[in-house]
Amino acid sequence: MTSTNPISSFAFSIHFKLRRLLLKSESLRGYSLLSPTLLAMLLGLAMPMLVLFTLSFWIQEYLDFIRTFSIKNYLDFFQKPIYIKILFKSIRMSSLVTVVTVLLAYPMAYYIAFRVKRNKLVWLILITVPFWTSYLLRVFAWKIMLGYNGVINSGLKSLGLLSEPLEFLLYNPTSVVITLAHAWAAFAILPIYVSLEKIDRSLLEAARDLGENPFMTFVRVTLPLSLPGVIAASLLVFIPTVGDYVTPSLVGGPSGIMIGNIIQSMFGKAQNWPLGAAISVMSMLTVTLMVSLFLWGTHNFRRQIA
Repeated sequence: MTSTNPISSFAFSIHFKLRRLLLKSESLRGYSLLSPTLLAMLLGLAMPMLVLFTLSFWIQEYLDFIRTFSIKNYLDFFQKPIYIKILFKSIRMSSLVTVVTVLLAYPMAYYIAFRVKRNKLVWLILITVPFWTSYLLRVFAWKIMLGYNGVINSGLKSLGLLSEPLEFLLYNPTSVVITLAHAWAAFAILPIYVSLEKIDRSLLEAARDLGENPFMTFVRVTLPLSLPGVIAASLLVFIPTVGDYVTPSLVGGPSGIMIGNIIQSMFGKAQNWPLGAAISVMSMLTVTLMVSLFLWGTHNFRRQIA
């Protein structure tokens, strides 16, 4: 006679019920397949965010954390206008980077989607080739190109177009915008290309058959149908560039500083992690609000042109 272990029986019963529930529910089967990814996102994204949010309510004295709830760091953020000024300056610069990048990326994506008939994969690979190198190397390359004795100034002087090198090319917001636009170009080209590639070509032929010229066909058919790719490209460029601190440090100079540089200094030289965490939280909330307004506006715009 064999005796049954109560614990084993209970575990088998739970396993059997869960399996039957998974077989009945399609959504639960999907979540079970996503469970490793969800766990990685929880550990890699949610936990650091929780730690950052908790840290923002602490106070730091020298090298010690005072683990008592306090809103002092948030009060410091609002009482010192420099933080808010630099935050909105960063948003303006990132918005300009987004516009420039999308305007440069759209023609390239359009050309690959509609003009290239063969070897489109080769073209896409060629677009990403510069991004196989280090991000820092590409930033330093732009620093060399935009420098006082850099490639652009030397080339213009050799052509006789300049008598003295241009000083405004480097260490200002313009150089930051140029460098960031190049650094994130591929991330804008690819989603726009995918959106353009999915457009049914018969719709374009129908527009031409109805008497539309190529420009109006683009405005009324191609552009509206490619807006999802444009929106995705805008978000992929805008969100990361707001918090960028490497590019402003190398090519921005004092006038090109962004909010990421303030946060980096708080976690670095200033040794004030709680204040840095509070500035990070406020930056993320502001960016979230801006993105939400952007998505709301684009949604209403798409409804109007539909």
